[in-house]
Formats: sequence, structure tokens, C-alpha cells
Amino acid sequence: MDAKTFDKARLPSRHVTVGPSRAPHRSYYYAMGLTREEIDQPFVGVATCWNEAAPCNISLGRQAQVVKKGVAAAHGTPREFTTITVTDGIAMGHQGMKSSLVSREVIADSVELTMRGHCYDALVGLAGCDKSLPGMMMAMCRLNVPSIFIYGGSILPGTFHGKPVTVQDVFEAVGMHSVGDMSDEDLEELEQVACPSAGACGAQFTANTMATVSEAIGLALPYSAGAPAPYEFRDRFCMAAGEKVMSLIAQQVRPRDIVTRKALENAATVVAASGGSTNAALHLPAIAHECGIEFDLFDVAEIFRKTPYIADLKPGGRYVAKDMFEAGGVPLLMKTLLEHGYMHGDCLTVTGRTIAENMAHVLWNPDQDVVRPADNPITPTGGVVGLKGNLAPDGAIVKVAGMANQSFSGPARCFDSEEECFAAVSERQYKEGDVLVIRYEGPRGGPGMREMLSTTAALYGQGMGDKVALITDGRFSGATRGFCVGHVGPEAATGGPIGLLRDGDVITLDAVAGRLDVSLSDDELAERRKAWQPRETDFRSGALWKYAQGVGPARDGAVTHPGGAAETESYADQ
Repeated sequence: MDAKTFDKARLPSRHVTVGPSRAPHRSYYYAMGLTREEIDQPFVGVATCWNEAAPCNISLGRQAQVVKKGVAAAHGTPREFTTITVTDGIAMGHQGMKSSLVSREVIADSVELTMRGHCYDALVGLAGCDKSLPGMMMAMCRLNVPSIFIYGGSILPGTFHGKPVTVQDVFEAVGMHSVGDMSDEDLEELEQVACPSAGACGAQFTANTMATVSEAIGLALPYSAGAPAPYEFRDRFCMAAGEKVMSLIAQQVRPRDIVTRKALENAATVVAASGGSTNAALHLPAIAHECGIEFDLFDVAEIFRKTPYIADLKPGGRYVAKDMFEAGGVPLLMKTLLEHGYMHGDCLTVTGRTIAENMAHVLWNPDQDVVRPADNPITPTGGVVGLKGNLAPDGAIVKVAGMANQSFSGPARCFDSEEECFAAVSERQYKEGDVLVIRYEGPRGGPGMREMLSTTAALYGQGMGDKVALITDGRFSGATRGFCVGHVGPEAATGGPIGLLRDGDVITLDAVAGRLDVSLSDDELAERRKAWQPRETDFRSGALWKYAQGVGPARDGAVTHPGGAAETESYADQ
């Protein structure tokens, strides 16, 4: 492909490279060593979330260099830049977790601002940790320039006493240690071997869930989401993405041509089929919002309800992302879902072909048991279920993958923060049969909608994971297992019913019927609401305060701006 193929009159970079008035702008590019030919070519933003915060992101800088080679090989001019991440595994269990969901918005905003400010024509985005994946895809849909998403890849599993382990085992070991079921020496050994390489958490937690989404929604190249971070094989995908984005510029294939309602339904389907993270029910509506598509928690839950659970992945199953990649990758999962009528095959992807065309040459692998055929599922309904009831009028969500019992009823034990609940769990100040309630942890009330993995893992480590339930207006990690209901809406901070609960109120959860109820009448709830007072947050300034002022409900993705529906003109058309 020759650079002369591209007419700069139609591309954003014309604003900084074309005409006598842009001589000062071009002088900056010459200062960075660009040639006149490179300045005349399309500019491709290569955005990464590289940092030294965690293994999720540590390989992204190296992978970006290969993307840049691909762009240059196809006669484009790559311009690399980075954005932030907040890594959930390190932010978990303390006040730092309030920054996690907020970082999704900052990632999307900062990529948008960099692209807008420098007038780049296309985007290749590389992300590795939970919020950076949806944040990067949100930016792509918001900008609507030709874009390809690349996942940095998963971590390799560790080995402890001859058995494979992940960071989930370390979190649960904290609970085991607290009740004397693990020694100091074993805990120290486990923490040293659980995470042996670069890459995001290895099981079907949020990062791998959203990586699976990236292929199913059409923004990533087939197979690219599965290869672990240490595999040099990843370079092939990075090189191909750099080259392919140039053809998307030539054809003017944009993210909103790809991310349609059908594509969002495909994405929700692979989440349910793989027993993925409940966080997908927050991120898919947010991605839809950037495209101006109404697709909320209940739309996601409807797809979950009718999708079979077929991928035997941790935390509810036996395998990790590396195993699924070696069995056939995300295309193997999509192939059987498509063949049995669970996916829309006519959705366009970044290959320039449809899902069905991409799947045409994918062969079923009978010599593996990571992914079952869709007509022989592990369970007939999805690994994630939506709930509604008088305790959750705006919905809630629970992961049921691997759970034998899908109903629970018991008295409430109410806590107004995660710290209060974690302290009670650590000291065993709860009873079998209790429903632990953590509230004022929603998007506005937290602020930031924290995940509760430290608490849920401690319960499991104490052997109580299936003997109590936990509900919250906050979130759960993709590594959470047990009867844990998140995203309860409306949240307590806005007067939702979860904020009206008292110790002893009987709560009933039924994942089969899709219900979450408290044994109180409408009149009793209304009477309690009269006495309810808003709870002041401790965050009165800074980024968390600013987020709390504008964030919307979890049902709609906890978004912070009007979205694509309010646009009069997208960046790509300016």
C-alpha cells in the first residue's frame, strides 16, 4: 500500500501537516527525526497502558514497538503515547480500590485528548489490566477513527506444591491463614510462585473476560486475545494489527461500523459462555454508550439468561486462559456458539470480514475439554445472571459458574464500608446463613464502586464461601466465587433500598428466577426512606470528588458524559 493512496483532505492529520500555515507544526515533526514522506503519511496513534505498576502492563511497551513496525511497513507513521492504569490486584482491599473504576474514564478521556490534540488518523490500543481494556475500547468508539484493539496477554500459571495456582489462590490463602489452615511459610512460598511472568491475571477474571469480548465484538484480530504475554508469538498479532489498521484507514472502516447492537449481544454471549466477570455487565453498557446505543444491565442479563455456559475456566472451572488458547482460543468458543445459533454471524470485524467469514476456517478441536460444544454445555444457562426485585429495582448481577446451589435466604448483616465487613470476616464475627451487606460502595457513594475480592476470598479461605451470601452496591472481582451479588441498584448513596436495610431483615436471592428481594412491604420501605439521610463522602476534592459529581448508575455502565447519542459531529469527521 502506497502513502499516495491516502487523501489527507479526508483525514484529521491534515490539520497539523498540510499547507503553508502548518509549517510550524511540521517543524516539530522534523525535530523528532521524521522525513517529509513520513509527515505526508497517515498518523496512527499507538496507545499503551505500559507502566511498572503490575505484571499486567509490563510487556506492553515492547509489544507497541512491533505495532509501530507494522504501521511503518504499511506506509503509515506511528506516534506512540501512554496512558495510566490502576491495577486492581494491588489496589484491592484498601482505599486505593476507589481509583480503579475511575481510571477507566481517565484512560478513555486521556486517549481521546491525545488523539484530538495531535489529530491522529487511526488508533491501535494496547491494554493489559481490568479497566484499561474497556477504557481503550471506549476511546476507540468515542473517537470513531479506524482502530484495532490488542490485549497484552495473560500471565502464565504458577505452581505450588505440584499444583497450578493463580493470584486467586493467594487471596483465598489469606482467609485460610486467618483461621490457621495455612502456615506463615506456605503463605510466603505461595505469594512468591503464584505469578511467574508478565501478563494479566490468568483465569477468566475481568481482564481475560474483556479480552474475549474484544474478539467477539470485532475490535481485535482473531486469536489475538488468547496468547499469553510471554509468548513471542504475540509479535505476529502486533505486526498484523499495525499493518491492518492502515487498510482500515483506506477503507474508512470505523469502530461504530463494527460495534453495533448485534456485536454487543455477541460480546455478552461470550461472557456468559465463558463464565466471565460480572464487570462485563458494567463495561458493555459503557462501550455501547460511546456509540450512542442503549444497552443496559438488563439487556446484558437477557443475553446471559439464554446463553449456555461452555468454557470450563477458573475461577469456577479448571482451566486458565493459556489452556483455552492452546485448545483453539476465543475463535473455538465463538465457532460452536455461532454454529448453534447463539451469535450473529453477519457482524463486521477489523479483519474487514464478518464473524461468520472469520469462523469459516476454524475447525473444532475434539481433543480438548476446555470448551464444550454449545449443545453439550456445563450448564444450560450462562455463567453470569442478572437479578431484579424489591431490593434491586435497577438490577444486580451474580456469577453462578461452578455453583451447585443457586438460591439463598438469610438474615442481613449490614456494613457501611468494605473495611467494616472485612474486619468482621477476619474476626469470624458472622454466622453461617448470614447475608452480608456492604453498602455505600457504589459509583457515587464509594466513590468509585470498589471490588470486594479481599472479603470474598477471605470467606472462601475460611471454608464459608458457600455458607454465607454477600450483596453490595459495589463490584466484585472476576476472581470472586460464591454467592456474591454486585451492582445492586439504585445504590445506597442515592436512596436505594440497600441503604434502608437493617440487621435481621430476611433477604432472598434466587439466581434461577432472577430475583433479589427483602421481606419488607412497599409501605415498610417507604416508611424507612422517610428517616433516611444521605451519607457524606470523605472525598471532598480531587479526581474522586469530581467523578462522584457526574457518574451515572451502574445499570447504564457508570458513565460520566452524555455519550454518542448527544454528538452532533464525531472527532473522525472534523
